[in-house]
Amino acid sequence: MIEAKRLFDIPHYQLKNHPNENMFVTKIGADWKGVSTKDFLDHVMSISKGLIALGVQAGDNVGIVSKTRYEWNVMDIAIQQVGAIVAPLYPNISENDYEYIFNDAKIKLCVLENEEITTKIKNVREKIPHLEHVFTMEEVSNEINWSEIISKGIKIDEKEVLARMQSIKSEGLATIIYTSGTTGNPKGVMLSHKNLLSNVEACIEPIPAVTGSKILSFLPVCHVYERMLHYLYMYLGCSIHFAESMETIGDNIREVKPEVFSAVPRLLEKVFDKIMAKGDELTGVKRKLFFWAVELAEEYTVEGRSSIYNFKLGIARKLIFSKWQEALGGNVKAIASGSAALQPRLARVFLAAGIPILEGYGLSETSPVVSVNSFTKGIKVGTVGPLIDGVEVKIASDGEILVKGPNVMMGYYNLPDKTAEVIKDGWFHTGDIGEFVDGKFLKITDRKKEIFKTSGGKYVVPQAMENHFKESRFIEQIMVLGEGRKYPAALIVPPYDFIKEWAKRKHIDLGDASNETIANHPKVIERIGREIERFNKEYGNWEKIKQFRILPAEMSIEGGELTPTLKLKRKKILEKYSRLIEEMYA
Repeated sequence: MIEAKRLFDIPHYQLKNHPNENMFVTKIGADWKGVSTKDFLDHVMSISKGLIALGVQAGDNVGIVSKTRYEWNVMDIAIQQVGAIVAPLYPNISENDYEYIFNDAKIKLCVLENEEITTKIKNVREKIPHLEHVFTMEEVSNEINWSEIISKGIKIDEKEVLARMQSIKSEGLATIIYTSGTTGNPKGVMLSHKNLLSNVEACIEPIPAVTGSKILSFLPVCHVYERMLHYLYMYLGCSIHFAESMETIGDNIREVKPEVFSAVPRLLEKVFDKIMAKGDELTGVKRKLFFWAVELAEEYTVEGRSSIYNFKLGIARKLIFSKWQEALGGNVKAIASGSAALQPRLARVFLAAGIPILEGYGLSETSPVVSVNSFTKGIKVGTVGPLIDGVEVKIASDGEILVKGPNVMMGYYNLPDKTAEVIKDGWFHTGDIGEFVDGKFLKITDRKKEIFKTSGGKYVVPQAMENHFKESRFIEQIMVLGEGRKYPAALIVPPYDFIKEWAKRKHIDLGDASNETIANHPKVIERIGREIERFNKEYGNWEKIKQFRILPAEMSIEGGELTPTLKLKRKKILEKYSRLIEEMYA
């Protein structure tokens, strides 16, 4: 049983049982600087006192808008200690979303990371009447730095904070997490201390981290996935290192040499694309060996490998995959993957390379983990693993996954009707379609709302198709569409750097052509068309992609096509590329 009744008990547990001189580690200049457990908790206490001085009451909603960094964790625990509710927001959402969330949660105090975010909030400040105090983590001209919170609390007695801490119950609301939302306004998921602690306890077994393990953190900690893992790492006494940015992850991994880190499939796809690009640069025997090893890895299975296969794999690991491991610091025990479906091919290749990806499944509403592949309970490629302890799942008659357990949310903030729609008789209706494989491994086949029907009345499962088509080196991103249409079609983004390299090898002169020119080049269209036909052979007539268009730019968060956790915003994409889509059905 976990020795913490509230989330803020976790760092206090660390101080008592695993005091760590490098609890959190940040790169400052060329050096990685650590903060000890004691210094962290002292910092937290000074902020808690300041919040009380500023009039923050138990039950008030306090906002944090920042990427993953040390200061985020300080604010998170400090807010909880005074009985207030943590409302984390992504730093890259729209001004409209900020306005909606700040008003829906009636946030009275918030801490913002930098000038860019401060400008966004300033632009809608007049429309947020409840917002009384704004502080910034970084120095921003004409704004109040968060160090002022500490100054405000100097005269507050620590006993006031301790009294508040004592009054907080495990069942009490700890945080409201606004889902990124692929459609409509974000919904506020209410999670209690107990909800998240149940997930922390259940994930100690599958995540191969121990006291002293080095962790690299770069996913948004405002998302419940990375946040729950932070609590888990704190409980175990690990050292959490913060990556400088998404652009420096490769360098930071080599410097930190982490044993565990978490990622989303889109990032893993990019890592794999870079590895393959390096392979393309090789010549002669080295090139042949590289692609022989990759082909061997694509056939990897967890069980039932022949002795001949294992012999070949040993050679591939020594000659090729050891370099991949070095590129990831050389110490990686596991990469925890979640948020979206992982290509089975990718999972096989990394497992074969001795870099295990432990794919799991969950939602914000389930705190988040429901199931995960693990070394103890088993790994099965193409599934999201066995259920974690304490969680029940049943498959409804229409294939929907229903979840029950201590991790299921309290409900949606201010939305009792929406809560009643998804929680019935204690079962949370996930909106995902799935099945059990071999009796214990959960497999997700698609989002219930994303499955569409063609005008001929046939159902198409887009997410599974997209994952399969992305196995092609010519397809980096793809969205399958066709709701109410005669046939499925697709919007495709190729890996443009690879396309240029391929064109050079095939003596196709692209020169300094722009992505738009490349997207419309007949030879490129023809080659990607051949890939579509290759995969189409595996599908029924009603599922085959009959038309496609190549997009000139990667779908991104900034472009409005992806959520902050890199999932496709299907409705937005349909709107943005409506002209191209109509062309395909003209």
